[in-house]
Amino acid sequence: MRFLTSTLALTLLVTPAAGQSIATADARRIDSVFTAWDRTNSPGCALGIYQNGEIAYARGYGMANLEHGIAISPRTVFDIGSTSKQFAAAAVVLLQLDGKLHIDDEVRKYIPELPAYQRPLTIRHMLNHTSGLRDYLTLMRLHGTDFDGVTGDQDALDLIVRQKALNFEPGSEFLYSNSGFFLLSQIVKRVSGKTLRQFAHERIFMPLGMHDTHFHDEHRMIVPQRATGYAPQGSGFAIDMSLFEQTGDGAVQTSVEDLIKWDRNFYSPTVGGEALLRELHTRGKLTNDSTIAYALGLFVDEHRGLRRVRHGGSWAGYRAELLRFPEAKTSVATLCNLGTINPSALADAVAAIVLRDRMGPATAAAAAPALASAAPRPTLPAPPPLTAAQATAYVGTFYAAEVDATYQVEADTGGVTLRIGQGANERLPRSGEDTFGVPRGLSITFARDARGRVTSFAIDAGRVRGIVATRVPAVPR
Repeated sequence: MRFLTSTLALTLLVTPAAGQSIATADARRIDSVFTAWDRTNSPGCALGIYQNGEIAYARGYGMANLEHGIAISPRTVFDIGSTSKQFAAAAVVLLQLDGKLHIDDEVRKYIPELPAYQRPLTIRHMLNHTSGLRDYLTLMRLHGTDFDGVTGDQDALDLIVRQKALNFEPGSEFLYSNSGFFLLSQIVKRVSGKTLRQFAHERIFMPLGMHDTHFHDEHRMIVPQRATGYAPQGSGFAIDMSLFEQTGDGAVQTSVEDLIKWDRNFYSPTVGGEALLRELHTRGKLTNDSTIAYALGLFVDEHRGLRRVRHGGSWAGYRAELLRFPEAKTSVATLCNLGTINPSALADAVAAIVLRDRMGPATAAAAAPALASAAPRPTLPAPPPLTAAQATAYVGTFYAAEVDATYQVEADTGGVTLRIGQGANERLPRSGEDTFGVPRGLSITFARDARGRVTSFAIDAGRVRGIVATRVPAVPR
């Protein structure tokens, strides 16, 4: 019986969708891009190539479920992570077209419990990632939240509202933040009286015939044909799934066969009309009048001489990319269920095969990832190691009110370790005077009083800046 199951899985694995129009030689080149996962003992990807509103090529590579020997097919459903953001943006724009809101409205009009920041924060700021809102997923990490556990809307909202400051003044910078798109789901709910899942189902997915697509806001829901998410473990794999129930910043589950229906809407917009497309493609502007590559839930730029519209996604063991070249009426969707796969690179490689006669020469800039938005920091010489006496000065218990978390700092060779609550110690090497951590990762900078005693530290976690943890006085024994 085990042999029969394996044989069936292999058959499903290599069966392409009907009615495909990619030449056989090109199909072989495309399949070779996925060779590493094109087997019955590995997670992998579903691929969809869309041309002129039709599926030109679709295939599964690898397994949707290793326990039951189920292969990936074009109908396999994946969590697409942040690729979901375009659907949340579309829902808000549809409400604007209904006359229920305007994306230049202040957010506190709909979420009055947010702090009154020094400068107005608008819905457009959140849609463009120029809000300055601290990223709630990073805040959850700093709080010590178990990403394998269950969290819902109220958990995320409480944490965002708890923040007394922003990363920067709204509109002054671009910094990717999931908080803004989560708050969009709350605005949709408060304005329409329906959850984002219900609203998107009625106004987007069902009108387009996307019957295998939904916002997943109930972790116990059974999803037919859903792939399991995986992470590498030793020489094999382990299940990597999350039970989070928040939506807006992510949580759409769909297939490459369903995404063609959304892709068609960008050429013949039955949902939202041309007005929706104009808004979704309008790139954001900063207060210094410079234009950023991010529009509303979409990156819009140029790649090898062609206009490109795209968004990737990453959540638990799932990875996704939906890439579109409007001038060529060609799109590529790569949906994967292994956390180490780079779906954006795979989609780019497939597009380079399909559009090789339309694209200009490849350059280093063209290969840069879409989320890269800052220049690399210069490499500085390593500071001298701490003496035992110096290291002792940092040791202690600290509390950060904005994330309601207690941290334990302990001395470590060449740096310190940081532990959140009862979690594991995270080693932070010394990177400067009173600063420990890794650039572009988690780093902490200690502050001292007039007598030179360490009193607190500030946290920089990339998408979260300026969280302060204050030393908790030792209790005499």
